[in-house]
Amino acid sequence: MSLDQLPADLPAPEDDGACHHLRDTSLPDINLSKTDGNTINISELAGYTVIYIYPMIGKPNVALPDGWESIPGARGCTPQSCSFRDLHGELKQYANIFGLSSQDSNYQQEAKTRLHLPFELLSDHSFLLKQALSLPTFTVEGIQRYKRVTLILKDDVIKKVFYPVFPPDENADNVLNWLNIMNN
Repeated sequence: MSLDQLPADLPAPEDDGACHHLRDTSLPDINLSKTDGNTINISELAGYTVIYIYPMIGKPNVALPDGWESIPGARGCTPQSCSFRDLHGELKQYANIFGLSSQDSNYQQEAKTRLHLPFELLSDHSFLLKQALSLPTFTVEGIQRYKRVTLILKDDVIKKVFYPVFPPDENADNVLNWLNIMNN
């Protein structure tokens, strides 16, 4: 199956309460690598910012981890990223957009180029944000991955949390609707 298509029988994740504590929390003083080769201190973000956190964007002709499609919330990073790409023109009227995963910046740069993403992806390969905010993760094939979470910030404070995110390809629409309500 293509990475940009969601399987019809994709299992939905359940809300395990792992993100209930995040609203009104300030982001920590952490520098993360961006796909443009620079770093960003996420505690210095200004205005509205959307950070969608995802497990991993797959590569064409590279097998996904064993059982990936049966892990609730794992599959769908490419459709989610493409939906943020497709709505970027509308979203950027309200907020800066970033994707974030534990994949390294070189891996992310390939995805950004291949998917024509008009925003930067952030690499948190050391799970600094997980440690600071107690973000949820899962492990597959011995590798830790972020669970899918979307944060909307006002300056450096989390104002809205989407968790669990399902289906992932509708996340950008939900974010845009929330931003429309908050700004009109």
